[in-house]
Amino acid sequence: MPFKLHTAAMHKAQDPHFSERVRASFARQEAMTLIGAVMPVVEPGYTEIHLPFKPEITQQHGYVHGGVVGMIADSAAGYAASTLTTAETEVLTVEYKLNLLAPADGQLLIAEGSVVRYGRTLIVTRAEVFAVKNGKKTACALLQQTIMSIHGKKEPAVKT
Repeated sequence: MPFKLHTAAMHKAQDPHFSERVRASFARQEAMTLIGAVMPVVEPGYTEIHLPFKPEITQQHGYVHGGVVGMIADSAAGYAASTLTTAETEVLTVEYKLNLLAPADGQLLIAEGSVVRYGRTLIVTRAEVFAVKNGKKTACALLQQTIMSIHGKKEPAVKT
Protein backbone atom coordinates (compact mmCIF):
# COMPACT_ATOMS: atom_id res chain seq x y z
CA MET A 1 0.00 0.00 0.00
CA PRO A 2 1.55 3.35 -1.01
CA PHE A 3 2.16 6.08 1.54
CA LYS A 4 -0.44 8.84 1.14
CA LEU A 5 0.55 12.40 1.93
CA HIS A 6 -3.07 13.47 1.77
CA THR A 7 -5.52 13.64 4.60
CA ALA A 8 -8.56 15.90 4.70
CA ALA A 9 -7.30 17.45 7.96
CA MET A 10 -4.11 18.68 6.24
CA HIS A 11 -5.87 21.14 3.94
CA LYS A 12 -8.71 23.61 4.18
CA ALA A 13 -10.54 24.76 1.07
CA GLN A 14 -10.90 28.55 0.71
CA ASP A 15 -13.82 28.20 -1.68
CA PRO A 16 -16.88 26.40 -0.25
CA HIS A 17 -17.83 25.46 -3.83
CA PHE A 18 -14.37 24.12 -4.76
CA SER A 19 -15.69 20.70 -5.81
CA GLU A 20 -18.23 22.07 -8.29
CA ARG A 21 -15.67 24.58 -9.65
CA VAL A 22 -12.97 21.92 -10.11
CA ARG A 23 -15.37 19.42 -11.70
CA ALA A 24 -16.66 22.10 -14.12
CA SER A 25 -13.11 23.01 -15.10
CA PHE A 26 -12.23 19.35 -15.67
CA ALA A 27 -15.33 18.97 -17.87
CA ARG A 28 -14.01 21.80 -20.09
CA GLN A 29 -10.68 19.99 -20.67
CA GLU A 30 -11.17 18.53 -24.11
CA ALA A 31 -7.88 16.63 -23.82
CA MET A 32 -9.30 14.60 -20.92
CA THR A 33 -12.50 13.97 -22.90
CA LEU A 34 -10.42 12.85 -25.89
CA ILE A 35 -8.58 10.15 -23.91
CA GLY A 36 -11.68 9.12 -21.90
CA ALA A 37 -10.54 10.25 -18.43
CA VAL A 38 -12.94 10.99 -15.56
CA MET A 39 -12.40 12.62 -12.16
CA PRO A 40 -14.52 10.75 -9.59
CA VAL A 41 -12.75 12.06 -6.45
CA VAL A 42 -12.38 15.75 -5.52
CA GLU A 43 -11.43 16.57 -1.92
CA PRO A 44 -9.49 19.46 -0.37
CA GLY A 45 -5.90 19.00 -1.56
CA TYR A 46 -6.60 15.71 -3.36
CA THR A 47 -8.10 14.47 -6.62
CA GLU A 48 -8.20 11.24 -8.57
CA ILE A 49 -8.38 10.84 -12.33
CA HIS A 50 -9.39 7.44 -13.68
CA LEU A 51 -8.57 6.38 -17.21
CA PRO A 52 -10.01 3.16 -18.62
CA PHE A 53 -7.77 1.30 -21.05
CA LYS A 54 -8.40 1.77 -24.75
CA PRO A 55 -6.10 0.83 -27.63
CA GLU A 56 -6.09 4.38 -29.06
CA ILE A 57 -3.90 5.64 -26.17
CA THR A 58 -1.23 2.91 -26.30
CA GLN A 59 2.30 2.88 -27.61
CA GLN A 60 3.84 0.21 -29.86
CA HIS A 61 4.16 -2.41 -27.07
CA GLY A 62 0.50 -2.15 -26.05
CA TYR A 63 1.03 -0.15 -22.83
CA VAL A 64 -0.67 3.20 -22.22
CA HIS A 65 1.69 5.80 -23.69
CA GLY A 66 3.96 7.62 -21.22
CA GLY A 67 2.71 10.96 -22.54
CA VAL A 68 -0.83 9.99 -21.58
CA VAL A 69 0.38 8.85 -18.15
CA GLY A 70 2.00 12.29 -17.77
CA MET A 71 -1.24 14.00 -18.86
CA ILE A 72 -3.36 12.42 -16.16
CA ALA A 73 -0.67 12.87 -13.49
CA ASP A 74 -0.26 16.57 -14.39
CA SER A 75 -4.02 17.15 -14.31
CA ALA A 76 -4.62 15.21 -11.07
CA ALA A 77 -1.91 17.15 -9.25
CA GLY A 78 -2.97 20.48 -10.80
CA TYR A 79 -6.59 19.99 -9.84
CA ALA A 80 -5.52 19.00 -6.32
CA ALA A 81 -3.89 22.44 -6.12
CA SER A 82 -7.01 24.09 -7.52
CA THR A 83 -9.16 22.61 -4.74
CA LEU A 84 -7.37 24.90 -2.27
CA THR A 85 -7.51 28.18 -4.22
CA THR A 86 -10.13 30.90 -4.14
CA ALA A 87 -12.75 30.97 -6.89
CA GLU A 88 -10.89 33.91 -8.49
CA THR A 89 -7.55 32.09 -8.70
CA GLU A 90 -6.38 29.94 -11.59
CA VAL A 91 -3.46 27.51 -11.55
CA LEU A 92 -0.88 26.71 -14.21
CA THR A 93 1.85 24.09 -14.21
CA VAL A 94 5.31 25.67 -14.08
CA GLU A 95 7.26 22.42 -14.20
CA TYR A 96 7.06 18.76 -13.37
CA LYS A 97 9.32 15.76 -13.08
CA LEU A 98 7.85 12.42 -14.08
CA ASN A 99 9.38 9.07 -13.24
CA LEU A 100 7.94 6.13 -15.16
CA LEU A 101 8.34 3.25 -12.73
CA ALA A 102 6.72 0.39 -14.66
CA PRO A 103 4.73 -0.10 -17.86
CA ALA A 104 1.21 1.35 -17.67
CA ASP A 105 -0.38 -2.06 -18.20
CA GLY A 106 -3.91 -2.53 -16.91
CA GLN A 107 -7.61 -2.20 -17.48
CA LEU A 108 -7.59 1.11 -15.60
CA LEU A 109 -5.09 3.82 -14.66
CA ILE A 110 -5.65 5.86 -11.50
CA ALA A 111 -3.78 9.14 -10.99
CA GLU A 112 -3.88 10.31 -7.36
CA GLY A 113 -2.94 14.00 -7.09
CA SER A 114 -2.17 15.69 -3.78
CA VAL A 115 -0.82 18.96 -2.44
CA VAL A 116 2.51 18.77 -0.63
CA ARG A 117 2.82 22.49 0.19
CA TYR A 118 0.36 25.28 -0.51
CA GLY A 119 1.73 28.81 -0.89
CA ARG A 120 0.26 32.08 -2.13
CA THR A 121 2.19 32.02 -5.42
CA LEU A 122 3.68 28.52 -5.71
CA ILE A 123 2.04 25.22 -4.86
CA VAL A 124 4.07 22.00 -4.74
CA THR A 125 2.10 18.91 -5.65
CA ARG A 126 2.67 15.27 -6.43
CA ALA A 127 0.84 12.51 -8.24
CA GLU A 128 1.13 8.76 -8.21
CA VAL A 129 -0.24 6.79 -11.13
CA PHE A 130 -1.31 3.18 -10.68
CA ALA A 131 -2.19 0.56 -13.27
CA VAL A 132 -4.99 -1.75 -12.14
CA LYS A 133 -4.88 -5.17 -13.78
CA ASN A 134 -7.00 -8.12 -12.66
CA GLY A 135 -7.69 -6.34 -9.35
CA LYS A 136 -3.99 -5.73 -8.63
CA LYS A 137 -2.79 -2.11 -8.29
CA THR A 138 0.79 -1.44 -9.48
CA ALA A 139 2.59 1.91 -9.24
CA CYS A 140 3.64 2.93 -12.74
CA ALA A 141 4.55 6.63 -12.38
CA LEU A 142 5.46 9.29 -9.84
CA LEU A 143 5.26 13.03 -10.53
CA GLN A 144 6.41 16.06 -8.58
CA GLN A 145 5.10 19.38 -9.80
CA THR A 146 5.27 23.12 -9.19
CA ILE A 147 2.08 25.09 -9.78
CA MET A 148 1.78 28.87 -10.15
CA SER A 149 -1.28 30.66 -8.79
CA ILE A 150 -2.73 33.42 -10.94
CA HIS A 151 -4.83 35.63 -8.67
CA GLY A 152 -7.80 37.63 -9.91
CA LYS A 153 -8.32 35.54 -13.05
CA LYS A 154 -11.20 33.19 -13.59
CA GLU A 155 -11.38 30.71 -16.45
CA PRO A 156 -14.30 31.01 -18.85
CA ALA A 157 -17.51 29.26 -17.83
CA VAL A 158 -18.05 27.68 -21.26
CA LYS A 159 -15.92 26.10 -23.98
CA THR A 160 -15.08 28.43 -26.86
